[in-house]
Amino acid sequence: MQTKIQLPACISRIVLVGFMGAGKSTVGALLSRQLQWGFLDADQVLEGNAGTSIAEIFAQQGEAAFRRMEAALIGDLIRQQHLVLAVGGGAIETEAARNALLLAPETCVVFLEAPLEVMISRCEQQSGASVRPVLQDRERLRHRFESRLPHYRNAHLVVETASLTPEQTSQHIVSIISALLKEKTLA
Repeated sequence: MQTKIQLPACISRIVLVGFMGAGKSTVGALLSRQLQWGFLDADQVLEGNAGTSIAEIFAQQGEAAFRRMEAALIGDLIRQQHLVLAVGGGAIETEAARNALLLAPETCVVFLEAPLEVMISRCEQQSGASVRPVLQDRERLRHRFESRLPHYRNAHLVVETASLTPEQTSQHIVSIISALLKEKTLA
């Protein structure tokens, strides 16, 4: 674990960022139960609002339009209190989304980090993996992951998850944040 940006004195929302297969949705649901906060998966909310899948949005409107929709949605969702929010792996590609996440008051952004091979393996174990063409082009995946990595690492906390279960990751995040907030109150 490493901290990058000064944590706010009070945290009323946690945002999970990371590449596909990082465990954002799984860990987010566990964190929300542990904290007794709400949980939202930004991709699911966006699909519900649009009435179609993200793949369809990409196909019909293009990635740039999708990223604008995503950044606007994140800007809206980040206002909610007592929320764990999982955002799509590419959300940090747009400056508007990055700023909304990192500059929102009372927000802790957590990057769930793991080696690319671990995350690909996790994705391949999910139902529907065989119909995800993105998993077939490993070179493109590696390039996309490496281009996003500096943005991911600007999170308030970076948590290495390769050797942790989702439950352990959730517990680890809560204990880290609790310890850091306790230090702030003692300082």
